Amino acid sequence: MKTNLRKLIATVLVVFAVACFGTMTAFATDDTAATTAATTQTTETESTNDHNTSLSVGLIAAALATGLAGIGGGIAVAAGAPAAIAANSENPKTFGKSLIFVALGESIALYGLVISIMILSRLT
Repeated sequence: MKTNLRKLIATVLVVFAVACFGTMTAFATDDTAATTAATTQTTETESTNDHNTSLSVGLIAAALATGLAGIGGGIAVAAGAPAAIAANSENPKTFGKSLIFVALGESIALYGLVISIMILSRLT
């Protein structure tokens, strides 16, 4: 029980670190673009800052969609696959049902990837 809790805490810490790094990177690119645009006209600077802010938020949203869906899919497969293997070893006729349950867990990660691709396609 303690090892599962430690693994869960480690996973949450890694996700938090990745999210913080993505946020810092987004704000760093936003500041760089703002200082570069400061040499141009005021209207162009405001337009550039608005675009860079929306781009940064969109990139963070795409990263969170992919990362959180991947974690959710991993948790689902980690819970479903051993049960499916155990059920299949007891009764080989349950292979189709067990395959569906494992595939449903994996599809969560694919849906997150599709959502992030949709977000990224709207940014350009």
